Amino acid sequence: MSERRLTGLVVVITGAGRGIGAATAAALARNGCQVVVADLDGDLAVATADRIGAGARGVPVDVTDHAAVTALLDDIEHDLGPIDVLINNAGIMPVVAIEEESDGSIARQLAINLHAVIHGTREAVRRMKPRGRGHIVNVASLAGVVSAAGIATYSATKHGVVGYSEAARLELRGTGVEVSCVMPGIVRTELTAGMADARGLRSIGPEEVAAAIVDAIRQPRFEVYVPKQLRGAARMQHLMPRAAADALSRWTGASHVITDSIGNPDRADYETRAAREIAKPDGA
Repeated sequence: MSERRLTGLVVVITGAGRGIGAATAAALARNGCQVVVADLDGDLAVATADRIGAGARGVPVDVTDHAAVTALLDDIEHDLGPIDVLINNAGIMPVVAIEEESDGSIARQLAINLHAVIHGTREAVRRMKPRGRGHIVNVASLAGVVSAAGIATYSATKHGVVGYSEAARLELRGTGVEVSCVMPGIVRTELTAGMADARGLRSIGPEEVAAAIVDAIRQPRFEVYVPKQLRGAARMQHLMPRAAADALSRWTGASHVITDSIGNPDRADYETRAAREIAKPDGA
């Protein structure tokens, strides 16, 4: 497959004020894309876009407010032209024991991490399919294929993103609309603050995930593991007997690296911000 030219593509990224979203916006802008940085924190979105330069635009949006997301996409297409790439990146990851998780935490994660991805994908398909071109990138997680203790609800939402993206890929085959699902491991952003590395599992920076997303847009593919070695590791774990997989998880520390971060002061700022987000009603 020939590489796609990125210059001039209109790209919308949710949750792009910081972390993976911001790094991806900067990388795509460097490649000549017209990038829209969308974030719940509108001031942060504008500041991030200003820092990126290259005509990047920062806009506020709450991805759980589906009417607002639809209106934003309409406005972008009116101002900049057809959206070529939509990157559903917004997400939230409280770390909490199952019995201590609130109904609000569960509902908000489902709304942001999964339902917003479904709505964004559907809106993109409605625009891209009639044109016979476009690319939807859904940012999931390694937790969407290999679950982890301490983030049961988060894992459920990311499994949902992986499954939904796979179904969308099959349905859109032959339409000209591409679907990619991004599955990074531990990425050094606020979302993973306070977490130690697991043995044999290299943590990465958001710039590495951004580079992989850029490559997947340039030369479309569905599965985007970051780093690439995670693909083999995930498949090996699924093929291993359950007892052997559990033993390997204990040896690497992956079985407890997330739960060990509960109460870590380095994680306090993120959990406080996540708690404020959880307290909001959907679409507020």
